[in-house]
Amino acid sequence: MSLPVLIEPDTLVNLLGQSNLIIVDLSGSEAYQNGHIPGALHLPSSRLLRGEGDIPNKVPTEQQLQTLCQDLGLTPEDHVIAYDDQGGPWAGRLMWTLNLLGHERCSVLNGQLAGWKAASLPLEQTAQKAKIADQYPIRLKPELLADAAYILAHLEDKSVQIWDARAADEYRGEKVINAKRGGHIPGAINLEWTDCLESTELPRLKSVEALQQLLTEHGIDASCEIITHCQTHRRSGLTYLVAKHLGVKTIRCYDGSWFEWGNLPDTPIEA
Repeated sequence: MSLPVLIEPDTLVNLLGQSNLIIVDLSGSEAYQNGHIPGALHLPSSRLLRGEGDIPNKVPTEQQLQTLCQDLGLTPEDHVIAYDDQGGPWAGRLMWTLNLLGHERCSVLNGQLAGWKAASLPLEQTAQKAKIADQYPIRLKPELLADAAYILAHLEDKSVQIWDARAADEYRGEKVINAKRGGHIPGAINLEWTDCLESTELPRLKSVEALQQLLTEHGIDASCEIITHCQTHRRSGLTYLVAKHLGVKTIRCYDGSWFEWGNLPDTPIEA
C-alpha cells in the first residue's frame, strides 16, 4: 500500500477495513468513546513520551517503543494513519516516532477528527483491539533526532536552521512555561504551528503553495537541514508533518525542546 504523507478523509473512507492498515486515534479517551473512525485504535498521547527522568517529554526508550509497536500490532508491512482532536500535533509526533524507529509507512489525516466529522463520514463507538504481531525490528534513525549537544555544535552552521513552533510571546521570552529561563535558541526562526493550518476549528493544512510561501516569508529554507521544536515537542509534531509534506530532505526534531533548553543552566538564549 502506497499512500501520501497527508491523506484526505474521502480517500481514507474508501480504505476502511483493508488489511495492513492501522488507524490510530490520539484523541482524548472521552472523545474516542464518543465516536471515532471505524476500526481506529485508541492510543493515549502520553505513550509518545518517555514519561520519566528530568525531561519526561523526550522520545520513549527503545523498550518503550517496542511495547508501543506491540500494542499497535505493528508489522513492517502495515501502513499507519494517525489523527487527533487537537489540530494534528500528536498525529505528527506519532509519525515522527514511527519514522524514528524505522517505520516509514505512515500518514496523517488532513483535518484530523474535526475534518472527518465535517465531511459527515461514519463514526463508531466500539473500542478496537490491535492484532497480534511479532516483535518489531526497530532500527533507530538518529538523523531524525537532535539533542542539546547537537544544536550547540551547529549554532554557527548556516546550513542548519531551527524552526521554533511556539507562540510569539514564548519565543520573545514574555511567556515562560515550566522553564527557569525564557526566550529562544540563538538564530531560531519563529513560525507558530497554527499558522500552517487553514483554521484551528477545521485544522486542514494550508495548500503546498501557501505553506511554501509561508516558510519563505519567515526565512525558512527547505534546502537546509531544519531542526524543529516547541515546548515539549508536541506542537512541533505538526511542523514535522509540514516539513515531510513539503518534501524537506533533512528534518530533525529536538525532543527535549524548550523544557530542556530553558532549564539548562548554561545554554545560550536570545530574547
